[in-house]
Amino acid sequence: MASTGKRDQPKIKVYWLNESRSQRLIWLLEELHLDYEIEVYYRDKDMLAPPEVKQIHPLGKAPIVTIQSPGSDKPLVLAESGFIFQYLTTHFPSESLVPQQWKSPQEENTLGGETESYLRYQYFMHYPEGSLQPVLLVSIILEILKSNKIPFPVRPITSFVSNKFFSAFVIPHLNTDLEFLEKQLESAPDGGGYICGKSLTAADILLSFPLGLVQERIGKVDGSILGKYPKLWAYLERLRGEEGYKRAERRVEEVEKAARAGKK
Repeated sequence: MASTGKRDQPKIKVYWLNESRSQRLIWLLEELHLDYEIEVYYRDKDMLAPPEVKQIHPLGKAPIVTIQSPGSDKPLVLAESGFIFQYLTTHFPSESLVPQQWKSPQEENTLGGETESYLRYQYFMHYPEGSLQPVLLVSIILEILKSNKIPFPVRPITSFVSNKFFSAFVIPHLNTDLEFLEKQLESAPDGGGYICGKSLTAADILLSFPLGLVQERIGKVDGSILGKYPKLWAYLERLRGEEGYKRAERRVEEVEKAARAGKK
C-alpha cells in the first residue's frame, strides 16, 4: 500500500473489477503515494459486472472510486477514468505526473502560452477513451460473433461477417492510430521516452490499458501489427517496467488472493 504519512488524508476506496480499466487507477494511486483500499469484484460468465456494482454507481461500470474527506459523513463517488485521473491529480498534485503548464511566468493565462508537453498531456488524457478504445470495443463485439455465444447453425455466417468487418474496419483504423502514436513518440518533447516528454505522466498511465489490449488481443489475430511500430511497443514495455506499475500489480495480486481465500 502506498502511504503519504498524512493523518488528514481522505479515505480512498477503489472498486476493482477484473479485466477492466481499474488496474491503471491502482497504478495512479501508487504513483501519487496515497493510501487506499480495494474492494474486489469479478465479471460473470457473460463478462458483465455483478449487479452489486450498480449500488455504488448507477452505470455499474469500473473503475469507480470513493473519496471521503476527514470529518465528512458521505464520500464522493467518482466514475470514468479520465475524470477520476483529473480529479486525483488536481487534488493531490504531482510535479512529475502533470507537465508544467506555462512556458514562462509572462505567458501564464495567455492563449497559446502552454508548453507542448502540457498540451499533449491534455490531449492524451482524452485520446485513449475517445479515439482508441472505441475501435477496440468493436473488435471485442466481433469476437463475440465468432464465439460459442452464437448458435452453431448461424455461427459460420456471423464468423464470416466478423472476419470481413475486422479486416475492413478494425485493422485499418488501428493502424492509423498506432502510426499516429509511433510518430508522437518520435516527436515527444525533450528527447521523449514517454508520450508527453522525458518523464511518466498520468496520460501515459491512461494510455497503457488500450495499448495492452491491442498487443494481447489484436496481435493474436493479426500479428503484423506487432511487427510494426517498434517505438510504440518499446514504450509499452517501458511502462510495464515502471516501479509504480509493478507495485500496483503486486497489490492487486494480494487482494485477489485474499478475496479467493475468503470465498473458500
